[in-house]
Amino acid sequence: MSTRLLRLGHLLLTSILTAVCGSDSIPEGLRMLLLGAVLLLLALPSHGQDTTTQGPGVLLPLPKGACTGWMAGIPGHPGHNGVPGRDGRDGTSGEKGEKGDPGLIGPKGDTGETGVTGAEGPRGFPGIQGRKGEPGEGAYVYRSAFSVGLETYVTVPNMPIRFTKIFYNQQNHYDGSTGKFHCNIPGLYYFAYHITVYMKDVKVSLFKKDKAMLFTYDQYQENNVDQASGSVLLHLEVGDQVWLQVYGEGERNGLYADNDNDSTFTGFLLYHDTN
Repeated sequence: MSTRLLRLGHLLLTSILTAVCGSDSIPEGLRMLLLGAVLLLLALPSHGQDTTTQGPGVLLPLPKGACTGWMAGIPGHPGHNGVPGRDGRDGTSGEKGEKGDPGLIGPKGDTGETGVTGAEGPRGFPGIQGRKGEPGEGAYVYRSAFSVGLETYVTVPNMPIRFTKIFYNQQNHYDGSTGKFHCNIPGLYYFAYHITVYMKDVKVSLFKKDKAMLFTYDQYQENNVDQASGSVLLHLEVGDQVWLQVYGEGERNGLYADNDNDSTFTGFLLYHDTN
């Protein structure tokens, strides 16, 4: 409401009150209407620069000569709540509180992926030399070998040839009385023979357990000395026997030996069985 309207309302109120208090001839209806208007004006706060007030919400004093015996009206109902105001500014941060107690240990997490292999680090210093170990057991060396020669050229067909000239037979695995080699260590063996041929053709065979394993034949050339030889690898078990013998009848019995010519028979173990 503007200041001009407030002044007009105030003059109107003064006139009405003077009339009401000075005359009893005003109708009852008009009296109530005037009374309501007075109460409404009194309830409004005074605003504006030209109105004299004691402070916000204080009513203007009545003019001199106004009626002082009138009664105030019944207070009205409380108004509706206004719209909430805007949020105020954030306050300043408080001081840091004391450290709390440690919480409970949580469950173990899943295993993460393997990381990338890092670069090789520098070589470390040599470690301290360890203590000397206990002496080990010596490895057993298996030995079996022989080398023999023919002393006489008289041989019997279809019988083992008896080589009685002993070059080596330290283990005594060759029997000169029978002309046979006896296997005492199972394994792989090498056998070889070199025969001097003279006066007759020669056909010899190497036997293993009564079975011919190798044959050698040489045809004698008249007025000449020939050589016949053969070699073979054989696997033997304990108890097996190996020997040479003239194969066939006596017409192929041209083995010969003297001070200048030898006929030899040799054999030795290459390696023994491990199981």
